[in-house]
Amino acid sequence: MLTRRILAIPFKRQVKPLLGFLTRLEVEAILDATEDTWTGRRNRLLFLLLYNTGARISEVLALRVQDVLPNLAQYLEVRGKGRKQRRLALWRKTQRRLRRWIRDNHLTSEMPLFPNRFGEPLSRFGALQQLHKLVKKASSKQPTLERRHISLHSFRHATAMSLLQSGVVPEVIALWLGHENPNTTHQYVEADLTMKRQTLESIAPPKAKADRFRPDGKLLRFLESL
Repeated sequence: MLTRRILAIPFKRQVKPLLGFLTRLEVEAILDATEDTWTGRRNRLLFLLLYNTGARISEVLALRVQDVLPNLAQYLEVRGKGRKQRRLALWRKTQRRLRRWIRDNHLTSEMPLFPNRFGEPLSRFGALQQLHKLVKKASSKQPTLERRHISLHSFRHATAMSLLQSGVVPEVIALWLGHENPNTTHQYVEADLTMKRQTLESIAPPKAKADRFRPDGKLLRFLESL
């Protein structure tokens, strides 16, 4: 009985911040900031894959080579929350880069797809450190990245927003991202100011005569005294 009373207590209302997301230009700036080194090529593939799929960083870092080889890297099969599996299509550009990464590094099926320099799976903290370095470097060419909180999850938001702006309905985006609650996807609609502006432009403002300015007596007396 006491448990039911506790569960019936309403949550405290609070202001929910708008979702922060990366624009396409910002994503491209981050990718272009990578160097042509082993670490740079790994980072470029990692962040390209995050943007391409909208997968959670935990889902991508958990991938093994055997997870992409059977289908020749044409899609990803990730395991999300609740051990739910879903398949995510890849751009041909991503497919080529993924196959080249596996081939050039002689990665075997049991090896992590994104290893660190010791051959162990890259950690979330390690990936975040690499992202911060790239954002700092990319800020010189893309000033909008300066003084912003960019996280690994920002790529997931960027994917969702790109899908939304391309006309994909929120219900399909929810399936793509593996959202258990569709209300989570609707937050992206709230964050998209561009779509709101376009919607507003499609609505004609009400016709009304412009108000004519009528100076009062005090103002007229002041003007006459000049």
